[in-house]
Amino acid sequence: MSAEYTNRIVGEPNSPDYRLYFEKNGQLVSPYHDIPLFADEESRIFNMVVEIPRWTNAKMEIATGEPFNPIKQDVKKGKLRFVRNCFPHHGYIWNYGALPQTWEDPTAVSSETKYVGDNDPIDVIEIGEQIGYRGQVKQVKALGVMALIDEGETDWKIIAIDVQDPLAAKLRDIEDVERHMPGLIRATNEWFRIYKIPDGKPENEFAFSGEAKNQAFAHKVIQETHEAWKALIADSTGELTDAHKQSNVNSTIEGTPGHVTADNPIYANVATGVPAQVPQIDQSIHKWFFISGNAHI
Repeated sequence: MSAEYTNRIVGEPNSPDYRLYFEKNGQLVSPYHDIPLFADEESRIFNMVVEIPRWTNAKMEIATGEPFNPIKQDVKKGKLRFVRNCFPHHGYIWNYGALPQTWEDPTAVSSETKYVGDNDPIDVIEIGEQIGYRGQVKQVKALGVMALIDEGETDWKIIAIDVQDPLAAKLRDIEDVERHMPGLIRATNEWFRIYKIPDGKPENEFAFSGEAKNQAFAHKVIQETHEAWKALIADSTGELTDAHKQSNVNSTIEGTPGHVTADNPIYANVATGVPAQVPQIDQSIHKWFFISGNAHI
């Protein structure tokens, strides 16, 4: 499946103008809407869009509010976002990305966490041995899920593995991860708990006391967010898309309000901007932070 998709890069890396678009057979597609959730629905194999390769620091994300939803670097207070290195971790400790055709509805309160969704596609951490690349479409199976509570919103983290990974056959559910990859679930919990502390924020909180729920629970969460996405992509009133700053522009889902063809002027407006001067990266992103409780050095 991943070989079907290629990437078009516009703008300079480490710049607010950087965009990574997705194409299929030379046609722009949205990694949010056009790439199907399932690579093999019967076998519960999902497509995962890699936003952030393991060991990297740049906070990249699908631009949900822009036509065709390219990957861009997140910006906060006018500055590009980089995740800090919290000892002993360096950057992201897994391949990080999202499941297409899912949406964590910010108006729907989860019966499990009692919080609303975070208005994004559902996040995935892929724990296989290969380092992915930005814009890659991996085929993964879900093993479990954690629920981060981020500023009063549910932020699900699906724990998954590339189906081509040597360990994939042995990892059938969440308890197998500890058996074959001892310490990884504990490290994952710690990473999410402390990664914002160097930026002066408190520890993150979890639902379920940080427990990683099993595969069946993960599949239920994925299905719920897929159903929410179906409502989003079918929205013709703007009550969902406009209110939550979501673009539903797509090139393959005929009959939806956001479907466009190659003669639509929106194609001419995509990827034509002139990049700004590339800013110097703040070298402090390479610093290692040693976390002790709620303090850091």
